[in-house]
Amino acid sequence: MELILLERIAKLGQMGEIVRVKDGFARNFLLPRGKALRATEANRKRFETQRAQLEARNLELKGEAEKVGARLDGKTYVVIRQAGETGQLYGSVSTRDIADAITAGGVNVERTQVAVLHPIKTLGLHPVPVRLHPEVEVKVVINVARSAEEAERQERGEALSTREETSMDDLGLEVGAALAEAGGDMSRD
Repeated sequence: MELILLERIAKLGQMGEIVRVKDGFARNFLLPRGKALRATEANRKRFETQRAQLEARNLELKGEAEKVGARLDGKTYVVIRQAGETGQLYGSVSTRDIADAITAGGVNVERTQVAVLHPIKTLGLHPVPVRLHPEVEVKVVINVARSAEEAERQERGEALSTREETSMDDLGLEVGAALAEAGGDMSRD
């Protein structure tokens, strides 16, 4: 299906371009969200009459996104999650969790604007891009930790050993001695 783009869309084209896309993408995403029009002769004339308004609106939105981006760029947000001894999360941190953390930090962000490149399933600091506008993208850092204290330590750059080494004496068990005796008795048989 041929469409006229009403705004810049990544990996597809700029505002005003006529592009060919699959019917499902057009019907389910581009047309319902007002990002494109069908490329009919009437719509082409309508677009040309509204082009100046659309470009002005796009510049206004881009300017607002740049202001918000200046406040967001490089900031760190903490997400507290439960994890195993090795630092593996019991779930994953979703785009909704990240958007909620950023919104709680004072900047309103939708989950659709958060572009997680790969699932966050471990503790630590994770850079995440946030697309505020098709032409404005900033990076925030998501600090995934078990507690607020652990998050502070990670932010300072401390290497957190997720496994605690305990000796047999610390546990109060004499397993080593018991195994040595049992092994000695078995060799006599």
